[in-house]
Amino acid sequence: MTEQLENVLSAIDAANSRDPRLDDGQPEALLYGQRMSEQCDRLFPEADDMLRIAARGQHIERWVLKRADYPEGRTGYLSWRRDLATHHATRVGEIMADNGYDGDTIDQVDRMLRKQGIKRDDLVQALEDVICFTFLTWYFAPFAAKHSPEKIERIVEKTARKMSAQARARVMTEFDLPEALAAAFTA
Repeated sequence: MTEQLENVLSAIDAANSRDPRLDDGQPEALLYGQRMSEQCDRLFPEADDMLRIAARGQHIERWVLKRADYPEGRTGYLSWRRDLATHHATRVGEIMADNGYDGDTIDQVDRMLRKQGIKRDDLVQALEDVICFTFLTWYFAPFAAKHSPEKIERIVEKTARKMSAQARARVMTEFDLPEALAAAFTA
């Protein structure tokens, strides 16, 4: 890992260490970023700086834009998610610029964090696969415990649709899913 990349990841971690929300005794955004990096390294061991940075910074300072500050319902939810993506891309871009990354590289990471080109841009798709594996590995079970089987099935179907064919196949070998949920990854 280059010093430039290390500096960017450290700056993202420093920002995320200020998250007042805790998960497993750690700032939530910091832990999420570390989990994303772990999955990125596992799924894409030869990943370039752009994918590594996007993975680590995908939820940078997520707590600053609260869902409760947006209207209820799908429109409010989508506005919140759009604003979060803009915030994440802007903050990561600032950190990258401060550490000498060029404009083209920063622009690509921006597109990745905004999910522009999913299913068309290999780097955007790789980030989405990392996001989905992180969700399935650490966040799916707690989510499933709180929701109805119907909602769980819808979420699993949406997750599978976002993933590449290679990632869906890998899910089938790495996770022991009930038959009803596994069907989403084989469709």
